[in-house]
Amino acid sequence: MKKKVLAALLATSMVAASLVGCGNSGNEAGGASSADNSTAATDNSAAADNSTADSTADNSAAADNSTADSAAADNSAASSDDPVANLIAATTDTVKLTVWASEEDQTLTTQLLEDFKATYPDVTFDITLGSESESTAKDTILADVEAAADVFAFADDQINEMVQAGALQPVAATYTFDVASENVAGSVEAATINGTLYAYPMTADNGYFMFYDASVFSEEDVKSLDKMVEVAEAAGKKIAMDVSNGWYIYAFFQGAGYELTLNEDGSNNCTWNAAGATDVAQAIMDLYGTNVLVDMSDEEMATAIAEGTVVAAVNGTWRAETASDAWGENYSATKLPTFNVAGKECQMSSYSGYKLIGVNPYSANIGWSMLLAEFLTNESAQAARFEARGLGPSNVAAASSDAVQADPAIAALAAQAAYATPQRVGGNFWAPAETLGQILADGSAGSDLQSVLDTAVEGIMAPIE
Repeated sequence: MKKKVLAALLATSMVAASLVGCGNSGNEAGGASSADNSTAATDNSAAADNSTADSTADNSAAADNSTADSAAADNSAASSDDPVANLIAATTDTVKLTVWASEEDQTLTTQLLEDFKATYPDVTFDITLGSESESTAKDTILADVEAAADVFAFADDQINEMVQAGALQPVAATYTFDVASENVAGSVEAATINGTLYAYPMTADNGYFMFYDASVFSEEDVKSLDKMVEVAEAAGKKIAMDVSNGWYIYAFFQGAGYELTLNEDGSNNCTWNAAGATDVAQAIMDLYGTNVLVDMSDEEMATAIAEGTVVAAVNGTWRAETASDAWGENYSATKLPTFNVAGKECQMSSYSGYKLIGVNPYSANIGWSMLLAEFLTNESAQAARFEARGLGPSNVAAASSDAVQADPAIAALAAQAAYATPQRVGGNFWAPAETLGQILADGSAGSDLQSVLDTAVEGIMAPIE
């Protein structure tokens, strides 16, 4: 992106910041006020009145100063083309910022903040780091947006409510890199609402896929869930998937072509009871009815993997170490398999999940907050986050590194990405979906599957109160 465009975007962000009510501190100077312009006009008028008397002196002074004025103009033009230089030039006081990161990200974030301060040695920073889980950030922030951190991490499924509450500053300025072009498309989509980018992608690994023990399953076996059940049964082992969790049961219905979408009012639209959906429900019941595919929570799954009972599991990157420790050199991962629905093979879908960095529109230092958000999510920071915590980068260059590509879990997640969608559901989805999963997993649905699905969808699509 050309520097002139960058400068224009910087100006846009400053205007946007003032419109949403953030205070304009002495750290970031704005344009001249109406009163300043009025004074300037009066001064110019007075100068015009005195022009005849002073013309000779003025012309002489102008001639003497022309070289200096030209140089100053050149310097001014150069500065205006560089948004970072402009931000630094407009900063006269200590830049005070508060940053929230998860408990697990404290050590890395502390180092990144020190690196950020070292990058701009001519500016004095006072940055406070607090702890806030990405999963609970929305609730904490919306309790009092103005009192929340300037810069914070959050899970992408919270973005709708945060935008509606006015808790996110649009990414209206580009300082060091173009956020949209340097991150994978899915992460940019997850950070965008109605065509406006509202956050900075930080990771692209909050999804799920299939872990497996390669001493039990071949690469061909893991292409089909039905085949995996057959192989595991012969080995006297189990396969685990938390189907009584809406996040995971989605894989079956979406994979078979039945939709779940979010309406503008926060309610859900769901077709899981449409014609043919009972075949999906029956397929789930048949798979869990083997007692080889078992319904387990995340914690139960970790224990069973460590004990050797479970030799394959649908889960996320946070269980990579558990599986690797248990299976050693046989630890493998791949995209989700297909499953059979009334004689047809359907590719299991999944939710894709991303962690994002947001900027508080009420920040007193909006420009520095946006620049810091860029810094915490740039290629180097994402590579460091993968190195320190094994979190998959959303940055295209970082994600294509040899180290990332060699990680089985991250590679599996990348393979599953083609069949994944961002999580966009209303709160009424979770309880009915959990109940539906439990009924199908334990076989208590009976023969009237249509009635079971109708009840679940009624709850999922209940109006928002």
